Amino acid sequence: MRSTWSRRAFLKLLLSTLAAGCAAHTDEPGARSVRAPDAGVSALPPATPPPSSLSSSTPTPLPSSDGTAVAFLSAWTSGDYVTMYDLLCQADRNTIPFEAFRERYLKAQTEATVTAIQNELRAVLTQGSSASASFRTVWQTNLFGPLSFDNVLPMVWEEGRWAVDWSSTLVLPALGDDLTLVLLNRSATRGNIYDRNGLGLAVQGKMVEIGVVPGRLPDDPSNVIAQLSVITGVTPQTIRKKIEAARPEWFVSIAHVRPEVSINNDDLLRQLPGVERRESTVRAYTNGSLAAHLVGYLGAIMAEDLPTWRARGYRGDEMVGRSGVEGWGEAILAGKRGGRLVTLTRQNREASLVAEVPPRPGDNIYLSIDKGLQADAENILGQRLGAIVVLDANSGFVLAMASYPRFDPNLFVSGIDAATWAALGNDPNRPFLERGTQGVYPPGSVFKVVTMMAGMEKLGLTRDTTYTCLGTWNKLGSAFVKTCWLKSGHGTINLQDGLTQSCDVVFYEIGLALHNSDPQILPDMARACGLGKPTGITGIQEVTGLVPDRAWKLSERAESWFPGDTVNLAIGQGFLLTTPLQIANLMAAIANGGRIYRPQLVLRIVERSGQERIMQPEVLGSLPVSAQNLVVIREALTNVTRPPRGTAREAFVGAGFTAAGKTGTAESGQEKPHAWFAGYVPAESPQVAIAVVLEHAGEGAKEAAPLFRQMVEAYLARQGATAVR
Repeated sequence: MRSTWSRRAFLKLLLSTLAAGCAAHTDEPGARSVRAPDAGVSALPPATPPPSSLSSSTPTPLPSSDGTAVAFLSAWTSGDYVTMYDLLCQADRNTIPFEAFRERYLKAQTEATVTAIQNELRAVLTQGSSASASFRTVWQTNLFGPLSFDNVLPMVWEEGRWAVDWSSTLVLPALGDDLTLVLLNRSATRGNIYDRNGLGLAVQGKMVEIGVVPGRLPDDPSNVIAQLSVITGVTPQTIRKKIEAARPEWFVSIAHVRPEVSINNDDLLRQLPGVERRESTVRAYTNGSLAAHLVGYLGAIMAEDLPTWRARGYRGDEMVGRSGVEGWGEAILAGKRGGRLVTLTRQNREASLVAEVPPRPGDNIYLSIDKGLQADAENILGQRLGAIVVLDANSGFVLAMASYPRFDPNLFVSGIDAATWAALGNDPNRPFLERGTQGVYPPGSVFKVVTMMAGMEKLGLTRDTTYTCLGTWNKLGSAFVKTCWLKSGHGTINLQDGLTQSCDVVFYEIGLALHNSDPQILPDMARACGLGKPTGITGIQEVTGLVPDRAWKLSERAESWFPGDTVNLAIGQGFLLTTPLQIANLMAAIANGGRIYRPQLVLRIVERSGQERIMQPEVLGSLPVSAQNLVVIREALTNVTRPPRGTAREAFVGAGFTAAGKTGTAESGQEKPHAWFAGYVPAESPQVAIAVVLEHAGEGAKEAAPLFRQMVEAYLARQGATAVR
């Protein structure tokens, strides 16, 4: 049975007693300061039983109520709602089911963004068969910081134990049984993404949010749903699910549309019952698919990722950066949302304000790319599968990076429908793949610069070391005869001309000699040149590629490393895989005298206060080659674009600039090979390094080299450069 006193009268008496100091002195009968033994609640020595109950009947001493208070608060701290519920008095357990009891705590803590709870027992007051414990609760929250509340835990003696006389105010003092704790969000303005010149790539734009209020829809909303589906592009099934999951008075967002869509359908939208429109600010990618892989896109938080995002302070219903700079810079761009934590009546009227924090806008990110040059790169690449990477050779900053196919990040602004998502995800050409940093390809003959470095540095080869190419090579045995790309052979040829003319036989010879000296020389040289490992680029995800060696082959394929493996590696084939960014960065290092920079896509970060964080060039290491040998390699690369025998000479006829580079034609596993051209300009005073790769396109000299030239011409035109010969 409950006490004959009402809870309200008992609490008033208790609070007045505490205010008078009854609980302040531990030597007074029935008053004890208690520390819990665990979980943030500290305990004192066992209490002395009260002298008597309030009744005038037999003064049978009752056990201390301290233990129940300690157990209840300790269980709350650890999230043990079963123990908490078991400690309730019988009347409460008859009134509120366990799931409703548990949900009352969890919902309040979720709304308040609680991450941890500490409870401190302050004092216990026992009067006959009633008792109370004063305690302080501290909620650690993501949004509001620590929130502390002083509260009182009433207890009653029943069935031989002290039980908690529970009400919703024990969750939070301001939370009555007829009130609900609600977080009224105040979204932070997301920071913008600009190019190096301050031109917008991802900014805040105006959209119209079309939604419905379920309680105002007709009994059969099928016609309204069908009309909204046509206007918004959202499937009827999706719209219906959103409506069914909402309360009658809620505004249910269906989609964000451009203002002109709302205007063009104004008459129809006005006539549809239950439909409302609101102007809203949303992410706008003003250039559609331009630089989509670099900028990235926003997307909903996936259910499996929800715990991780909530730990970072998110509710779970936000749109967050999913790729590119939007993903990399989420913590910078998102700012910090604000909100008001309030209690609401059943009529949705605000009863009390529990906590409030204003939103903090996100900061802006400026990329190193030039928007115009990026557009040039994408236009030059066209609809060819592949990538073009343009780096500042003397700093490592990305000036442009084109990849095809692309996607339009605006599709994700208001939530992409399942059919569109499935079409993008199932596209065999993988439009989400940033081929510049995530596409991996054997580099073919472009890799010969690494082989030449290894031969000169480790075997003592010079520019004048000579070889004989007859078009075939059989030094691995008659069963493994290999050919040169020039079937008639190059005849007697020196090392420098061997690179210029891309003679395969020269590099078969070097590969075999390196293997006989030490099979690890060439893989180690490749890694020292930045291949087979991340470049460390900022702002975008990348893959490592692969430089195979004995250990890798034994581990992954359970096979030994043979001389033929090194020979294949020497011409950029076999198991070797690189990204276009890695190759561009290698060429930039050759161009600038040997410095390997960290590629960077983020140029600076500007806070809302106006303070700037400017990224500085970062040197990660140096090419493992002497200055003298590097001169030989650079001369060979310059001759690649010149008559009489440069493999790319035809692509550069009449060019108004000097270029150095290397063609590559890499086996792809399909009929046509991958086409490469990578190099830098101007040859004598390099400014930019460029890598072009086209998937299954044919020969590098015929397919990739012309695109390299177009890219250089676009760069020089935007620089206002005069022709350099």
